[in-house]
Amino acid sequence: MIINLSDTNSLVGEWLSEIRSMEVQTDRMRFRRNLERLGEVAAYEISKTLDYVEKEVQTPLGIAACRVLKQQPVLATILRAGLALHQGLLHYFDKADHAFISAYRKHKSDGSFDISLEYVSSPSIEGQVVILSDPMLATGASLVKTIEHLEDLGKPKHIHLVVAIACTVGIEYVQRHASSNLSIWAGDIDDELTAKGYIVPGLGDAGDLAFGNKLQQ
Repeated sequence: MIINLSDTNSLVGEWLSEIRSMEVQTDRMRFRRNLERLGEVAAYEISKTLDYVEKEVQTPLGIAACRVLKQQPVLATILRAGLALHQGLLHYFDKADHAFISAYRKHKSDGSFDISLEYVSSPSIEGQVVILSDPMLATGASLVKTIEHLEDLGKPKHIHLVVAIACTVGIEYVQRHASSNLSIWAGDIDDELTAKGYIVPGLGDAGDLAFGNKLQQ
């Protein structure tokens, strides 16, 4: 299942226009906050797909029958770029367990790159719903490798990928190679991917825009 949150008119379009804009991107706090907002919207939409149970709650005047989550999801994110999206998801799923994965492009002298994954901290995800956030779904290679490493810790019930911008090439790659049941929630979807693996028009390097430039590795 692929959900483009920009298919219907909403404030998502307003936030994406700021995330993409070179003029607004210089405000790192606003950039991060807009990513958080996208995470919050995705969390609300994903919450509609989860399982619920009835719970009786004592109020000052009686007993109320409420519906609550049957099981909390596991929130996973790719360091460092995914932290703002992750925070938005955490605002809604505030009782969830968490997983953190360090996955990045390790560039070669010829301009190509490999995906380096050096750190994974996660609970067991056996039978769990996992919500994995990363701002950009470009080639899809880092997300597939991340999912493979997470699956070493258990077979998830379902994985929800939450991204700000996705590329059709990356979506197709993830769908071909990911073995788990998978849904992709994207703020918007672009069609073009450069030879170096960057989304066009995209928004640039989300990690650098959120947290500052880094030394190239």
